[in-house]
Amino acid sequence: MGVRISLPLPNRGRTQPFGLFLFKPMKINNIIFDFGGVLLDWNPHYIYDPYFGDAEKAEWFLTHICTFEWNQQHDGGRPIAEGVAELTAQHPEWAKEIALYYDQFLTAISGQIPGMEELIKQLKASGLHTYGLTNWSAETFALVRPKYPVLDLMEDIIVSGEEKVMKPDPEIFRRALLRFRIQPSDTLFIDDNPANTAAAEALGIHALTFQNPETLANDLRRDGILA
Repeated sequence: MGVRISLPLPNRGRTQPFGLFLFKPMKINNIIFDFGGVLLDWNPHYIYDPYFGDAEKAEWFLTHICTFEWNQQHDGGRPIAEGVAELTAQHPEWAKEIALYYDQFLTAISGQIPGMEELIKQLKASGLHTYGLTNWSAETFALVRPKYPVLDLMEDIIVSGEEKVMKPDPEIFRRALLRFRIQPSDTLFIDDNPANTAAAEALGIHALTFQNPETLANDLRRDGILA
């Protein structure tokens, strides 16, 4: 069961009166969700703000020591122990703080983003298929997976750390389409990173950049995906 969206057809050189549009129906049967920042509230500040007792100190540490790029290495499949050992050798004065990043990893997730589990249940009730595509370390995702019911609403999940390839690389989207056995033309991808939604669109997948649950719900209603 799909949901029909109406998209304007090109004018093809014909003159149309102002406000008159032609529409071509399109079905959306599948929605692929990113996890961090869309379904789960992940932020390493939840570890380091209380630890340092100062948000600015935590920001400096996360900008200069345990950086987003360092974390991405593990999302791409690098063993965490290897990455931690290398960074600790580079910054031995921060050994304790570096170890906290993964020792306290679950603390970095405050919980599910409110409203998203209910929204996905509505989408599934209308007949849509839902899947997950996340940049996440395979090691830490194994800890996270059983804790959050919203993840149980996914029919299948692709984790970058298992695939050794990350968004926005087109290859991980191709693998998702193949594994989920779906077509880009009737699939919507939702992610909070514009680079990732742009990569999906380049492959013919429809995409929305996530801001918050309320805006997403409005966008889905606007496009006829959510009643």
